[in-house]
Amino acid sequence: MSDSNAEHEHEHDSPEQGHDGPATPARTTQQHDILIVTGMSGAGRSTVGKALEDLGWYVVDNLPTQMLGPLTELADRAGEKIPKIATVVDVRGGRFFTDPEQAVAQVRASASARVRVLFLEATDAVLVRRFEQVRRPHPLQEDGTLLDGIGRERTRLSALRDAADVIIDTSDLNIHQLANTVTERFAEDHFVGVQVTLMSFGFKYGLPADADMVADVRFIPNPYWVPELRPHTGLDAPVSDYVLAQPGARSFVERYAAVLEPVLAGYQRENKRHATIAIGCTGGKHRSVAVVAELANLLRSMPDVAVRVQNRDLGRE
Repeated sequence: MSDSNAEHEHEHDSPEQGHDGPATPARTTQQHDILIVTGMSGAGRSTVGKALEDLGWYVVDNLPTQMLGPLTELADRAGEKIPKIATVVDVRGGRFFTDPEQAVAQVRASASARVRVLFLEATDAVLVRRFEQVRRPHPLQEDGTLLDGIGRERTRLSALRDAADVIIDTSDLNIHQLANTVTERFAEDHFVGVQVTLMSFGFKYGLPADADMVADVRFIPNPYWVPELRPHTGLDAPVSDYVLAQPGARSFVERYAAVLEPVLAGYQRENKRHATIAIGCTGGKHRSVAVVAELANLLRSMPDVAVRVQNRDLGRE
């Protein structure tokens, strides 16, 4: 991955200003976990594997999909001796990379462990740049271009992406931020509620690819046009007070929190443990940042909901 950075999970010790950490997690008696790490080539799977090893996971790299079943059996037999197993599954397996979504479904149905899929995503432009930097062809490039290989891989992985429990877009993350993202996602690995990432962003920099829900707060007057507020951000009291005092702003935050309450409860019933909720304004500096901070306070009062804040575009010009 490139060490240059613009920002996500959501997940990162630099663009995550205003991070307040998760609530105190509940604990479960689950004996072991299996995490299947997959996604686009060049999106950072190796970095994720190393970060998981640092967290105490037993990591198996480049595992053929046919070996997911035997790995599950090993985990079941090992029990508490190997409580956390992560395996990197990707197209490097070539002819052994067959029916990955079916293999994952079978593992989920047969394993006594908690089985989750982590999918790593990035834009085509970022993936092309990363392959060009290391001067290596895409594993599915064949006689075509890098974009041809990336396109084939997206098609092959589309069903697996749809089945993922966690999607992390690494387009704007350097290797250190991605490692921090993984640490924050999986350090409290036995939290039984929903871990919510509230992300502010600027529409002019693009929608977050890994957002589960997106809300637009550009209906609120922009503090950018108030000269004394322009240099400040939504983390500063003058901007926050201005934003929340505008007609409809506080009502929106309260009603949106009320809408999210049954959604997050449903996530828990469906065993979906992570949610990324993105709030956007024009530049991601004033309105969205202030609204995210206020919304975070309301969501933290909900049972079994842990909240972290990520201000994706704060600091951009």
